[in-house]
Amino acid sequence: MNVVNYTRTAIAFHWLIALLILAILPLGMVMTELDLSPLKLKLYSWHKWLGVTVFALALLRIVWRVTHAAPAAPASMPAWQRKVAAALHGLLYVLMLALPLSGWLMSSAKGFQTVWFGVLPLPDLIAKDEGLGAFFEETHEALVGLLLFLLAIHVGATLKHHFIDRDDIAARMLPWLARKRS
Repeated sequence: MNVVNYTRTAIAFHWLIALLILAILPLGMVMTELDLSPLKLKLYSWHKWLGVTVFALALLRIVWRVTHAAPAAPASMPAWQRKVAAALHGLLYVLMLALPLSGWLMSSAKGFQTVWFGVLPLPDLIAKDEGLGAFFEETHEALVGLLLFLLAIHVGATLKHHFIDRDDIAARMLPWLARKRS
């Protein structure tokens, strides 16, 4: 079966997770720069809530993706670009799980329980350990840097396909961008 566009569900997962990530990134950058205050604690809670939500949605998205075929790349796309795109998407999926997980591990190791939306206490994944807390903090920060780098490539490649190659890669996630064919 040759699928032309992503399903509405896949599109919804993509944009919902993208919006959450676009909220989490600046929130994380702002909250870490604040002095200890009620606002800082509130922002940390929101950051963790959004991270757990991304983790849960990413798991659902992966299940959806495994059970629903992705659209084929245009025949005009060189094989190397297909391979790079597949690797990039794979890494983005890994980061959608690894980033929230590293944050959760960091919180657990630092002795701060994650309470999803202030209602559902999540179990600590590891015991309190200062050294592990520092390790997972560095890991979390490194993964954020990797995510920013890969997102820049992802967005840049999408824009290149839309404006330079003039193919319908972007229209697979934004169907109204599809070009009319004669």
